[in-house]
Amino acid sequence: MDKKRGLTKKGWFITILLSLMISVGFIAANTDRRNFEIVKNLDIFYTLFRELNSFYVDEINPDDLIKSSIDAMLESLDPYTTFIPESEMDDFRFMTTGEYAGIGALITKRGDFVVVSEPYEGFPAQEAGLRAGDRILKIDGDDMKGKQTSDVSDRLKGPAGTEVNVLVERPGKNNPITITITRRSIQINPVPYYGMLDDKTGIIILNNFTQNCSQEVEKALKELKKNENMSRLILDLRGNPGGLMDEAVKIANLFLPRGSEVVSTKGRVSQWDKTYRAPRQPIDTVMPLAVLINRGSASASEIVAGALQDHDRALVIGQRSFGKGLVQTTRSLAYNSSLKVTTARYYIPSGRSIQAVDYANRNEDGSVGFIPDSLMREFSTSGGRIVFDGGGISPDVIVDRDRFSSISMALIGQQTVFDYATLFAVKTPSIEKPGVFQISDDLYADFISYVTGLEDFRYESQSQNQFRKLKESAEREGYFDVNKELFSAMEENLRPDVARDLGTFREEVEELLAMELLRRFYYQRGAIVHNLKTDNEVAKAKEILSNPAKYNDMLNGTILTHAGDKRGSRN
Repeated sequence: MDKKRGLTKKGWFITILLSLMISVGFIAANTDRRNFEIVKNLDIFYTLFRELNSFYVDEINPDDLIKSSIDAMLESLDPYTTFIPESEMDDFRFMTTGEYAGIGALITKRGDFVVVSEPYEGFPAQEAGLRAGDRILKIDGDDMKGKQTSDVSDRLKGPAGTEVNVLVERPGKNNPITITITRRSIQINPVPYYGMLDDKTGIIILNNFTQNCSQEVEKALKELKKNENMSRLILDLRGNPGGLMDEAVKIANLFLPRGSEVVSTKGRVSQWDKTYRAPRQPIDTVMPLAVLINRGSASASEIVAGALQDHDRALVIGQRSFGKGLVQTTRSLAYNSSLKVTTARYYIPSGRSIQAVDYANRNEDGSVGFIPDSLMREFSTSGGRIVFDGGGISPDVIVDRDRFSSISMALIGQQTVFDYATLFAVKTPSIEKPGVFQISDDLYADFISYVTGLEDFRYESQSQNQFRKLKESAEREGYFDVNKELFSAMEENLRPDVARDLGTFREEVEELLAMELLRRFYYQRGAIVHNLKTDNEVAKAKEILSNPAKYNDMLNGTILTHAGDKRGSRN
């Protein structure tokens, strides 16, 4: 029996050994076949490109053609795996660090020239006297007519300490102005504003997750906590597109105990499988906290909001977030280029994936679209609240996003408010400070007069758009001819009346105008202070935070929130 058992063991050993050899052989054969396919297709691509370059009827640009082929290849994978040529590396570094060397101003294309949209407060452009609305005619003597925004931007950037001469045309001035600006390192603060909304409520606005942004958030939090009356906090991540994951972990750690899981990553290659935990002692784990998100809150913003929601540390308020839960790693390529490649997926502490389940089913801005109930799975927070996946973070409290009227959209899109503010700032030395300034009847009447006097201001209402479709259907079906008078009367009644619509939608137009005017005199901070007074999401957060019983009931699940309601998934 022992002999038979020994033979059996030996037989099993031989069987296992043979199986391993077959597996290794299969893997090796599979690897060889895969490598052959790669070499074969690269050879095909090279010979194809060589023939195109030699015989195509028109002259081709090799760089453009190769870039197009790379972009098309990566587009077939996911929206975030991208090729970064050497020429775009400076912009990529700015996205991750928030730092560059230049003059510190936003610019935009208007007609044949590039115009200054906003000089950053406290930076060289503003200190030298550059203003919003200035049209850039020349840079260091070179004509900028017809140049693209990127071309002008490249000319304005340069080594810190060097000078650049900018010739601008300023509305309201007869002659062009030459402004000499000394470039310096520009570090954009990712926290554009923090302060007290009332005696007890503080707010911190975070615009992006660039390098060391967690230090700025921590600094703001500590400054706010010096106010002994502050007993509740709002963290505003609306419109924050994300950035560095490590910074998201550090910011979540400000409110979560040391060792708390913040996010985990899982990829095809095991080296990307990792769990990230809060590495240090937090600043505050008990103060009532609300996190504001919207469709523009993505990636690292979703990690912070999701981690705080999953640990029942904060209520999330706003609209469902963007739904970007893919991890990108930057890999260096030849000739100083890089590949930003998706290597893993994010998972927040409840086990939910942030990534939208369907790339194709997106809103017009790329955010998560409608999610069928069948594609949503149920998870639980630390305290047992029900939450769902499917893409992005579903808020505990949904606040419908503001929808502008057609005339407001036209005023923004055609930059009518911007142009009026430019002329106003030229002839007005100062206005009241943010929080006090209001649009007077006289000022609004002047704005109406300005807009109605513009020959090229045009817009179409949603009603007109729907009427045109109705008219087309009636013509096809034969109903139009017997109802011509009715259709004509309706068309006349629906025709936009600028003065009338500016009166009808005065409240929202006033907000747009007030923010643009405050931006001219008090820059970004002034516009933020004004906007916070009428912000619906901020008002809802203040309302809930000021009711401790309701806040606690929502956190412990006594009151059902939208995060645990599939109906909250529809954007």
